[in-house]
Amino acid sequence: MSRIGKQPIDIPSNVKVAMEGATIKVAGPEGSLDLSVRDEVDVTINGSVITVNRKNDSKTARELHGLTRTLIANMVHGVSKGFEKRLDIVGVGYRADVSGDVINLSLGYSHPISYTLPKGVKASVERQTSITLKGADKQLVGQVAADIRAMRPPEPYKGKGVKYADEHIRRKAGKAGKGAGG
Repeated sequence: MSRIGKQPIDIPSNVKVAMEGATIKVAGPEGSLDLSVRDEVDVTINGSVITVNRKNDSKTARELHGLTRTLIANMVHGVSKGFEKRLDIVGVGYRADVSGDVINLSLGYSHPISYTLPKGVKASVERQTSITLKGADKQLVGQVAADIRAMRPPEPYKGKGVKYADEHIRRKAGKAGKGAGG
């Protein structure tokens, strides 16, 4: 039995959950999300608790049991509290600003970069070097953060680039012969 899959999911009072056929819909103050549930698992809603059970003991059903439970738990958490990712920009002249649903980035290239945010993700820039992404969909917020980071990943010599706020960059020493006579 899946250790994660057998745990029940508590529904907060400000979240509404409904099953419509093979689709589970979750709505709350942060937005609404839906998920298509595969035939191998069975989702039941009893009052303020959601339980996920597998219909048989096949390999696919065992794999989907914990996954489905985690996806539904992330949906409930996302529509009630939301998810957040923070990015830091390191480098002289590197900066960001937000206008509407577009993030304008200056990352040392010969041109500025404009990144249009998908629907459901909001961005804010506290300082010019710190971006905060917020949204109800955990996967979408993480993907947007990864896309922005990929525009200028941090390099190991000076640490310049876009990095996650909690990411540690392993630094390299640089030229080994620097300072030695020639």
